[in-house]
Amino acid sequence: MTGAGRSARLTIGDVTEPFAAPEDLTAALDATGYLADDGIATAGFLALRMRRPLFCEGEPGTGKTSLALALATALDRPLVRLQCHEGIDAAQALYEWDFPRQLLHLRALEAAGDGKLDVEAAERSLYTERFLLARPLLRALGAPCVLLIDEIDRADDEFEAFLLQLLDEYAVTIPEYGEVRAERPPLVVLTSNRTREVHDALKRRCLYHWLEHPELAREVSILRRRLPEITEGLAKQVSEAVHRLRAMELLKPPGVAESLDWARALLVLGRDELDVAVAARTLGAVLKYSEDLDRVRAKLDALFA
Repeated sequence: MTGAGRSARLTIGDVTEPFAAPEDLTAALDATGYLADDGIATAGFLALRMRRPLFCEGEPGTGKTSLALALATALDRPLVRLQCHEGIDAAQALYEWDFPRQLLHLRALEAAGDGKLDVEAAERSLYTERFLLARPLLRALGAPCVLLIDEIDRADDEFEAFLLQLLDEYAVTIPEYGEVRAERPPLVVLTSNRTREVHDALKRRCLYHWLEHPELAREVSILRRRLPEITEGLAKQVSEAVHRLRAMELLKPPGVAESLDWARALLVLGRDELDVAVAARTLGAVLKYSEDLDRVRAKLDALFA
């Protein structure tokens, strides 16, 4: 950010998109270790070309956040992450003024002027980039990046409404400083676990993609890609077991992250096979609620029959 006053503007240079087709993006994501299906690759490609935010919704553990990380790596852009939570507001997401430093600055000016202060000049010097604490949304306007707005469903209606203008214009106005605008919008990825419905006004501004848990063959491939030391047989056993667990009525069905944790646990134990005995000992790697553990242990023999 440069300059001060109400005419201050922030611009970034143009960047040529590196992908000519969704298949190119698929290959680039594959190189990062993220195995994208055709739907994910097409959604990401369109978001880049159309310069529209990508709204990814799905159950926890389906790879929504990992997609944003992989896109940042594939595009060779920094990832700027805003983790949403209940009560998040614009100050936490956008900017704050560094009041302690501003106060020290005023005292230094006063000391330099032998106790006299040019009020207007002092006020102008306070509201400059030097004292501006950029939070994730403001940082995302400053350079080509991937902006991840994670778990937007945890935020409230007021914060959603605040995001609308940002996603429409990729600009914000700071009353004491001026307008900050990105000539080239960041690639925005919003994620939601659907703990509540996000308003239509926000969804209309985005391309939408629902992420499912991966099919069996793709999950085996993910395990083998992320854990090169795992055998094909063990990767298949873990994936099959996780798919059976997802078919049960659990409080939290396991996602890909849990599949990876389970596979890592088995590798740490030196196991090359998943049987009933070792599954019983390692369920804590894949299930996170005592009720789910009890339900699965009661049916463990049937699950591995």
